Amino acid sequence: MRRMRRTRVAVVCGALVAAVGGTAPGAGAVGGAEAPLAYHGSVALADGKADVRFAPHRPASGGETGGKVTVRLRWSVPLADRQELPRGCVRAESQVLLCRIGGPDADGVGQRVGLRVRLRDAPSEVRLELDTVHGAPSGLQRVLALDTGDTYYF
Repeated sequence: MRRMRRTRVAVVCGALVAAVGGTAPGAGAVGGAEAPLAYHGSVALADGKADVRFAPHRPASGGETGGKVTVRLRWSVPLADRQELPRGCVRAESQVLLCRIGGPDADGVGQRVGLRVRLRDAPSEVRLELDTVHGAPSGLQRVLALDTGDTYYF
């Protein structure tokens, strides 16, 4: 009986993870885990506006090509109420944007995204976190940008 209960818990937990858009441990391409995505790009902050450019990257031999991924961009400060976002991007919370973009192709580079967001109260610095919430595994990436107009790369 005890063994059966553990199995049910594992199945329920795995189903819950899949239902909220995550991946269960060990999920991925047949024959091994999919290579994780990394996001390469830049952010520049000036006068309460952040210009962000990024694209998902994966080693060329690191898994399936194409497909879609959903990227979460979490800001350390609230966004201004009104935003003009590119197609495929939506506001999920006061500090979070979600962007559904094309995943890496055979060369390991995905759809390039460029956006400008307005931040509430024009902060002197902002931390941006990027990670994948659906489509492929990724690690959390962080970049700190100061309100200098300088470009910070990640």
